[in-house]
Amino acid sequence: MTLSRLLLGALGVAAAAFGVAHLLTETRTGTVTQLVVWAAGAVVLHDGVLVPLVLAAGLLLTRGRLRGVWRAALLTLGTVTLVALPALLRPGRPANPSVLPLDYPMGLAVVAAAVVAGAAVVAGAAVAAGRRLRPARGGRQP
Repeated sequence: MTLSRLLLGALGVAAAAFGVAHLLTETRTGTVTQLVVWAAGAVVLHDGVLVPLVLAAGLLLTRGRLRGVWRAALLTLGTVTLVALPALLRPGRPANPSVLPLDYPMGLAVVAAAVVAGAAVVAGAAVAAGRRLRPARGGRQP
């Protein structure tokens, strides 16, 4: 293990310790309980919904010349959707109209269309060039 990895690991442990100390000493009563419930929900959602969906998509895309392009597009779409969910699921209109001033469903649709279009361009260029996209160095060959 190199010195830089040890230093980065120590920095990460120190940052985590600072965060836990701040959480336990500087937050209101009940916040820690809410955080634990939220984290448990995130684990259940991740392991019970997200992972099976990603595995199913991976199984569907295991065959085909351009699977890497479409996997990257799906990963990007999933990440963007997760980031957009709080704005998309916000119930009702906020009291302050400047809090969520944009049309977030339309924004997500535009980003999704751009990601799919970009993947289609990359896939089309690879097909036009008559070659198969290779995995990154160190990646697996089918």
